[in-house]
Amino acid sequence: MAQIIAITNQKGGVGKTTTAAAIAAGLSDLGHRVLAIDMDPQGNLGFSLGVDIENGRTAYDILKNREYIVPAIRHTPFGDVIPSNILLSSAELELTRSGREYLLKAAVDSIKHMYDFIIIDTPPALNILTVNSYVAADSLIIPMIPEILSLLGISQLKETIDTVRKYYNNHLRVLGVLLTKFNKRLKLTREVEEMTTEIAHQLGTVVLEDRIRTSIAVAEAPAHAESIMRYAPRANATKDYQSLIRKISEGVL
Repeated sequence: MAQIIAITNQKGGVGKTTTAAAIAAGLSDLGHRVLAIDMDPQGNLGFSLGVDIENGRTAYDILKNREYIVPAIRHTPFGDVIPSNILLSSAELELTRSGREYLLKAAVDSIKHMYDFIIIDTPPALNILTVNSYVAADSLIIPMIPEILSLLGISQLKETIDTVRKYYNNHLRVLGVLLTKFNKRLKLTREVEEMTTEIAHQLGTVVLEDRIRTSIAVAEAPAHAESIMRYAPRANATKDYQSLIRKISEGVL
């Protein structure tokens, strides 16, 4: 039965999609059966993994029409992917019926026996798409860049997590806060790193030991429809992600 991990932060530009793509591709490279689900209307996860996001069924069809999930699954060299596109942005207005928080969970529950891991990329917002992702997930990883503005809004994120735990998914846990775009030589990075520990404490979790160092390869890999592991196997960020992925694979997080 699959372990379901949602990658989440309401702030954009923190490396959320990069992290989701890296974890999905890395676990697949280790021989695991992996499904990546893009719940962000920008569609960047599917694009990063080489999927044509404008044609074929997407996450929108699953939520809006309650379609069987299997026809939306695309097979890639990096594992299976359910893409999204801009149509998903209308979900907040269109999904008004009772039980709308459980739509993704109901779909995923029907196929999670087919996978070892399901990785969900969430939108940079705390909306019904994010709530669906939290309800379907077993756990969360919260990417965060070591900048002051990245720390803002954590109380709102905590409130959403607490609400989901109270009403929809009381087993949801936070695996940790993942520092990305990390440069230990910067004074600001060291200062924010200390503050992040307090933020993690508020969320009832820890700052993960693995820091994802800054690397141009992170930005270049999606343009080549490659995972960072295959595009730049020697990059610092790749080594950092590989360490994190091994821990996820071995269940030590």
